[in-house]
Amino acid sequence: MTSRSRRWLLPVVTVVLLGGAAAFAAVSWSGYQARQSAPAAVSTPRPTLPSGPLLVFRNTQLGDDYGLVASVPLSDPRAKRTVTDLPCDRVYATHQNLMCLHTDAGVVTSFGATLYDASGDRLKDWALPGVPSRTRISADSSLVADTSFVTGSSYGVKAFSTRTDIAQVNGIDYGSLDQFTLLVNGEKVTADDRNFWGVTFSDDDNTFFATAASGGHHWLVRGNLRGRSLVAIKDGAECPSLSPDGTKIAYKKNLSTTGTPHWTLAVLDFATGVETQLPISDNVDDQAEWLDDATLLYGLADPAKPGDSNVYSIPIDGQHGPTLFLAHAWSPSVVR
Repeated sequence: MTSRSRRWLLPVVTVVLLGGAAAFAAVSWSGYQARQSAPAAVSTPRPTLPSGPLLVFRNTQLGDDYGLVASVPLSDPRAKRTVTDLPCDRVYATHQNLMCLHTDAGVVTSFGATLYDASGDRLKDWALPGVPSRTRISADSSLVADTSFVTGSSYGVKAFSTRTDIAQVNGIDYGSLDQFTLLVNGEKVTADDRNFWGVTFSDDDNTFFATAASGGHHWLVRGNLRGRSLVAIKDGAECPSLSPDGTKIAYKKNLSTTGTPHWTLAVLDFATGVETQLPISDNVDDQAEWLDDATLLYGLADPAKPGDSNVYSIPIDGQHGPTLFLAHAWSPSVVR
């Protein structure tokens, strides 16, 4: 994948972005260091998954399998998990592909993305400019996206930079979203502080949604790949996730009026324009995944166990709170 390393600064942004990845990056770094000092593996990882509907995720249970891609049957998340030999910071899977964003320890630490097919064979590898953050594959496995921080940026500072790229699994590389035209209220936004992250794909091969930020605003944007354009459709929405039927979109919503963000999840119904805020008391810093058209999944760090996390489910009706769906897991993706 073609990479571009243009740096953007957001001097007015004080929020911590993109899914609690800072804590996980630190723990991942320790895990990778341990693996780096271990004897070399006989072969490279081949992340083959069981058949049938699955929840694929990053295992965060402390031990030898920490940080490895794992799965459980979607119908029985409490069943024994199948653990692969593939370490990832962030993972996403469909029946046809698996995308892994990873940190590679060495004399110089590097970051990369690897795309696998259903047999576990490597299809593509490319470098990332910094700490991995987000990845998505379209439902038909034709498109893949990744978001990472640019080296030198940080999660907890006012000035940071991310890069988001989209490509066809077999074909065109659309490159970085910072090369797309951004329109807000019909006006082109060209400020140097533009920033983009958190892609979610529609069911065609052209439309997607993402977050765009500039001047302290965080917009939900609709993207047009062939037109290389992004149009803002809602302010105050981050890390979108489109429902399987395409009628609704979930995203993070900041409830705080101070400099310290407090995110919950909200869902926008495209037909009615009604936004439903979900009753979550915890600070949710993740890109949600749809379990089905009426239920969301999201990861939440465990404050009592640094480096560990759990996946929760919550109905989108706004009337019921979250329940634990899968313990010791992060970066959930539903393989239907």
